[in-house]
Amino acid sequence: MFRMIFAWLPSIGFPELILIFLIILLLFGAKKLPEISRALGRSLKEFKKGSKEIKEDIEDNLQDKQEESNHKKDN
Repeated sequence: MFRMIFAWLPSIGFPELILIFLIILLLFGAKKLPEISRALGRSLKEFKKGSKEIKEDIEDNLQDKQEESNHKKDN
């Protein structure tokens, strides 16, 4: 899943992640980092929940259409 979301990025290795973390630390400071992490976690959780609901809605609609077409074929 991680690769699908960030497929447009070049390969990010461990040194790049450390550099990104240090830049974020410099920009926001150590006190703001936990708040930012919590907010990012909540946002990611909501995104996953929303995408799961959309997927379930699509699957339900497809199943309804298939049942409807099967019912028409039987009549």
